[in-house]
Amino acid sequence: MLAVQLLLLACLLWGVGARTAQLQKSNDRSGRCQYTFSVVSPSESSCPEQGQAMSAIQDLQRASSAQRADLKAAQARISSLEGLVRHLTPDQAARPSSETPELGPLLRERAQLETRTRELEAAYSNLLRDKALLEDERRQLATENEDLASRLQGCSQEAERLRRGQCPQARGASRELPPGSREGCGELVWVGEPVTLRTADTITGKYGVWMRDPKPVYPYTRDTTWRIDTVGSAVRQVFEYRLVSQFTQGYPSKVHVLPRPLESTGSVVYGGSLYFQGAGSRTVVRYELSTETVKAEKDIPRAGYHGQFPYSWGGYTDIDLAVDETGLWVIYSTEEAKGAIVLSRLNPESLELGQTWETNIRKQSVANAFVICGTLYTVSSYSAPEAAVNFAFDTATGSSKALAIPFRNLYEYSSMIDYNPLEKKLFAWDNFNMVTYDVRLSKM
Repeated sequence: MLAVQLLLLACLLWGVGARTAQLQKSNDRSGRCQYTFSVVSPSESSCPEQGQAMSAIQDLQRASSAQRADLKAAQARISSLEGLVRHLTPDQAARPSSETPELGPLLRERAQLETRTRELEAAYSNLLRDKALLEDERRQLATENEDLASRLQGCSQEAERLRRGQCPQARGASRELPPGSREGCGELVWVGEPVTLRTADTITGKYGVWMRDPKPVYPYTRDTTWRIDTVGSAVRQVFEYRLVSQFTQGYPSKVHVLPRPLESTGSVVYGGSLYFQGAGSRTVVRYELSTETVKAEKDIPRAGYHGQFPYSWGGYTDIDLAVDETGLWVIYSTEEAKGAIVLSRLNPESLELGQTWETNIRKQSVANAFVICGTLYTVSSYSAPEAAVNFAFDTATGSSKALAIPFRNLYEYSSMIDYNPLEKKLFAWDNFNMVTYDVRLSKM
């Protein structure tokens, strides 16, 4: 039976390729009959050696290992992507795989929503910027409205005077009493409690000077305010406020930059000009505010300066300018006066020195001084909470007397005290704070 099967196999191979297959019959070593056949390789010209075969097998094994590694990496990447999809759309994780085609539209919708969100955020940011611009415009319009209301009130008052047949004073002119006149004047008998109008917000406002013009000229009014922070070695900035509200809120309408730095807290504004002491000199300068030009400069003869004869608090307050009902004054001292206060009139136009008085009040023994109705008054202390107006020198009689009018240093560092004859108030700068004091004069 086996022989038949082998014969059939041989016939089959012979039919397929009679030239490539051979059948042989022979006895093996034990004498038994065995049948063998051979087939010629259609592609190999010779049989490879055993080492070559092993090398080929190893190559196949390496290729298989690389494929398995690639497959595992692909499987890990697929797992990572599936986790990301579940994170983005967790509601899809529980659905059958047959429903996952819905994930694409949802992801596209999510991307569209994110784009829309970014657009809305940008639009909101633009709205906030526009709102801030509108707020600035609103504040500016409110300021202009106050200014217009103030001008309208002035025009209405002038129109009323015209209806009554009164001739208004020429613009820029103001009634000034002749030198030495005591009309409407009296002696200081009382100083009220300080009223704080403004607090400086930087270290440069530790001490300074602020003022209003008691003889205002166009385009300024009695409400126009100026402020100078005098902390520093090169003080040049003068802040101008057209309205009282601008001053109290800290929004200057203009900033003047002086052509030369000033010194001390002795500056004043009078008749449309700022009068100040030039830094490191005995020179008084007249600076016209409307034209921003220097109109006059003049040395105060033999006056001490830059710390030679200051007030007790220091600050290079050797030369102090003052204004009262009768005009412009300068308070200083000289070597000849041995540190005693010297009081002189100043010509507002030319700064020529007028009549001069030498007092018996030592300048460095008092904290500050001001002039009311031709009388010089001094303050005892710049830091004591309960100080006093302690001396008065009357230019009409050339005599002085001691006083004890209570004066309160609310913030305990008064670096400037001046009198405003138009408002009948004292203006002071007390440790970052700009304050006023009501005063009361006796009847002549």
